[in-house]
Amino acid sequence: MLAYLLRRLASALLSVTLAAALVFGALQAIPGDPAVAILGLNASPEAVAALRAQLGLDEPPLTRFVGWFGGALRGDFGTSLNYGTPVRALIAERLAVSLPLALGGMLLACLIALPLGIAAALARGTPLDPALTALAQLGAAVPSFWLGLLLILLFSVQLGWLPAGGFVPWSRDPAGYLRSLALPTLALGLGQAAVIMRMTRAAMLETLAQDFVRTARAKGLPARRVILGHGLRNALVTLVTVFGLSFSQVLVGAIVIEQVFSLPGLGRLALTAIGTRDFPLLQGEILVYASVIVFMSLLVDLSYGLLDPRIRYD
Repeated sequence: MLAYLLRRLASALLSVTLAAALVFGALQAIPGDPAVAILGLNASPEAVAALRAQLGLDEPPLTRFVGWFGGALRGDFGTSLNYGTPVRALIAERLAVSLPLALGGMLLACLIALPLGIAAALARGTPLDPALTALAQLGAAVPSFWLGLLLILLFSVQLGWLPAGGFVPWSRDPAGYLRSLALPTLALGLGQAAVIMRMTRAAMLETLAQDFVRTARAKGLPARRVILGHGLRNALVTLVTVFGLSFSQVLVGAIVIEQVFSLPGLGRLALTAIGTRDFPLLQGEILVYASVIVFMSLLVDLSYGLLDPRIRYD
């Protein structure tokens, strides 16, 4: 187990390093000079050259990458060119919006998808199964930003129950905080719920057809114990992979939802960084996204052994 864990940690670190190199190289290929973006098009060549030297942009790309990535491993992502503050502080501030949004969307998706997916599997051959499947297909086909606009029209414009946008910090007003994240969480969670529901149905159908489930039923075990204790528990080995992939999609999808609901999260910060050629900020954000996704993949791999004792980490 320890050897496997070390190998997976080394693999995760390699993945993050490759992602960092890819992001750094891609940003260097983008046309435009950050020094010119800061000083303006009318700046003198001497001023631009001085600012490039001050920012370290006159150094070779490899030297800058090694310096930046070495600092990132220590938690120092550099200083934002646009804000003039440490990138780490900016990301931490915006994570207070984006992370609860992503976690809330994922939790909502699981709470909706698991019961409906199990119900669809148990109702196979009845009118309920195609009805739930059609509902899942509809949910998967509707883009989250479009669903967000529909939710705004219904709950904000028509009913006036929830705000159409903006963010209220928890420290200022807990009720306002929950209200400001309600619609974005719903828009994020419903789309992923459709995907997870379809996978839950497929995994449960496959598991419930296994011999050990028939044996459990033949022994007279209660239906709830057979479905949840034997069916769902074994299906979770498949579903946990779907959960990991879905969380990555929710995290990335939050970038669009933050624009729709005017939330000051990482997504809006990234778009501002792109517009102002703020490469240190953009690199830091993308590296955080990549690290979270790689860490989720590591957790998913480690969870297999907990869900199924037959799996060995050799």
